[in-house]
Amino acid sequence: MRHPPHAYVPGRTARHPEGAFDPIRDSVAPGVPAEELAVSDAFVTGLRFLDEGFYWEAHEVLEPVWMACPDPSPEREAVQALIQVANAGVKARMGRPRAVARIAALVEDHLDRVGADMVLGQSIEGIRARLERVRRNSAI
Repeated sequence: MRHPPHAYVPGRTARHPEGAFDPIRDSVAPGVPAEELAVSDAFVTGLRFLDEGFYWEAHEVLEPVWMACPDPSPEREAVQALIQVANAGVKARMGRPRAVARIAALVEDHLDRVGADMVLGQSIEGIRARLERVRRNSAI
């Protein structure tokens, strides 16, 4: 799937059909090594959706990656941060800047717990840059 037909925003646009993202989500399973998670269709597509503004959809496909990460682990914290960036993006689209600010603090907490500069091929600063783009969009 290059990209979804539209970005789902609760209360504003139609929800995608049940199971629409299952083929992507199914690209990961529990116990998959981190190096495989980093190149999985779910992770790569989730990052692309996030960068293209498909926030709800990014959350959907990143969730199984998060679930496959060992708990606790830097990978799990980083993926949770990315999921929360997506959550903040949805809230920004819904016109809820205070929710964006609250979620941004959660993202920072997750990133502070990572304890590394790079996780799953992603820099922590790059994740912060994604969050900052969402923050800027919510202020408009």
